[in-house]
Amino acid sequence: MGKQVKRREFLKTAIAVGCGGSLAIGGARRLWAAKKSRVVLIRRETLWGSDGKPDSKIVQEMIDEAVATLLGAKNPREAWKMLVKPEDVVGIKSNVWQSLPTPPEVEAAIRDRILEAGVPEAAISVRDRNPMVDPVFRKATALINTRPMRVHHWSGVGTCLKNYITFAARLPDYHPDSCADLGALWKLPAVAGKTRLNILVMFTPLFHSLSPRGIDPAFTWKYNGLIVGTDPVAVDATGLKIIEVKRKLHFGEDRPINPPPKHIQLADTRYGLGTADPEKIELIRSGDNKEILI
Repeated sequence: MGKQVKRREFLKTAIAVGCGGSLAIGGARRLWAAKKSRVVLIRRETLWGSDGKPDSKIVQEMIDEAVATLLGAKNPREAWKMLVKPEDVVGIKSNVWQSLPTPPEVEAAIRDRILEAGVPEAAISVRDRNPMVDPVFRKATALINTRPMRVHHWSGVGTCLKNYITFAARLPDYHPDSCADLGALWKLPAVAGKTRLNILVMFTPLFHSLSPRGIDPAFTWKYNGLIVGTDPVAVDATGLKIIEVKRKLHFGEDRPINPPPKHIQLADTRYGLGTADPEKIELIRSGDNKEILI
């Protein structure tokens, strides 16, 4: 590679590597060794509207700032044009778990920016369950991955890496050993090399659970944040650290998550999808620092 590398070409390469793209794993690891995975953590105390719901304007501003910062773009529109092209078919992979779904304000903010990047409305779909019955997801050339952060009874935590389990033909195939092999989902033909962006929603994360079926509000809190990156492992590792610190503060002692969320580390070491090592993550913080926990 020559000494002069065009900025856009480097960003495209970084995006592909960060989401387990087309570069060989060995080449990807060499690039990660040379450059850290960038992750943006953005928080806004003003997130909530008078109706108790996220303010759609603030949500849009948070996503805009995070994506532009992540890619080093002049403005959000330029950043999204780096992520998707008018010829792309884009699946926005959401999460509909009734107790803590992806906020519709987040889905709408993503969809609006993709439309502004020139992708036709008919080539965009938002979906969680059974994505391959959706004609857009079947033809998708690009995926945007977003879901809320929470502890999980099978995988320890439910994060961006786990969000692709609905692409599996048989979900139980990925449950053994506390869902250790969730990284394999990212090698499926419907997914491999397509993820352009991961947005882990940290508005009201769930840090402890007594039941697999619902939420005790005592174990959620208004963190008012988003974690954004092209590397799903780095995004998830950052979210996990915040949950671990919150648990220690709440319980007054180290309270390991059970089952252990080993799939995040294994997505790095076994599947080469990104980095879980905090020393190799460039964390950019924006907004409110009060009780940021990381």
